[in-house]
Amino acid sequence: QVQLVESGGGSVQSGGSLRLSCAASGYTYSNHWKGWFRQAPGEEREGDAAIHNDGNTTYGDSVKGRFTISQDNAKNTLYLQMNNLKPEDTAMYFCAVQTMNKSPTLHALSRLRYNNWGQGTQVTVSS
Repeated sequence: QVQLVESGGGSVQSGGSLRLSCAASGYTYSNHWKGWFRQAPGEEREGDAAIHNDGNTTYGDSVKGRFTISQDNAKNTLYLQMNNLKPEDTAMYFCAVQTMNKSPTLHALSRLRYNNWGQGTQVTVSS
């Protein structure tokens, strides 16, 4: 039902920056979480950043101080500003939104909280 399309990925050198965008259609922001997740080959999908509709944010330890999540509710668009990128940030990055009620015990960065996902955009950081 909800379509999410990520863009803005690419190849950068270590220390560079990228800004990812996630455009949502068939969706009106509700009182739930939205997030950015990464998945490297052979690894579990893990949350980097999440934002609640009220503006509250949370970040994974590995990206604190480097990544910033934001939203433009009027445009149904989610952003991830990625600064000081490192080779270990290389992964497919996915946008996700929560549109259904979930257990309050689920962390905002838990993939189990989210029921709508984009197809991902590749980020490659070289040394």
